[in-house]
Amino acid sequence: MPLHTQQSLSGFIASEPQQSVTENGETRFYVRVGQPHFRREDNGSFTVLEPSFHDLVAYRATADRALTRFAKGDSFVAEGYVRSFEFERDDEIIPREEFVAKKIGHDLARTNYDVDRTRRSTPGAEREVSAAQQIISQEATPVRTGSAVLGF
Repeated sequence: MPLHTQQSLSGFIASEPQQSVTENGETRFYVRVGQPHFRREDNGSFTVLEPSFHDLVAYRATADRALTRFAKGDSFVAEGYVRSFEFERDDEIIPREEFVAKKIGHDLARTNYDVDRTRRSTPGAEREVSAAQQIISQEATPVRTGSAVLGF
């Protein structure tokens, strides 16, 4: 099976996150993001250039999670695609583009954080986890035969 890839975007959250609702009633997350830029000099050093700024949006569950987890100044990495569109202002057609993040997280190279590995609850998940735990427990239980202990 071929490797599935998408466009990515990394940078920093440059504005306070904004929440809105689409015509379909879905949550929409919107922020302005900045991308740092550098120029490599002949001597091997780098010169810091002005950042560029862009629009980033996310929808549905990704938007809900992003709204609770991101703040202005956070570094991020996102996967998704660029959407180009036009709008009219003062009888002028203005082209724009935005990055639609299907997945987004903090940039671990620039962010200190702790990972919460507890599983999110989904319908029926408690029964599945309980059954799996019983199987693991049964497999890991030592079995006594006479004076010897077999198992783990």
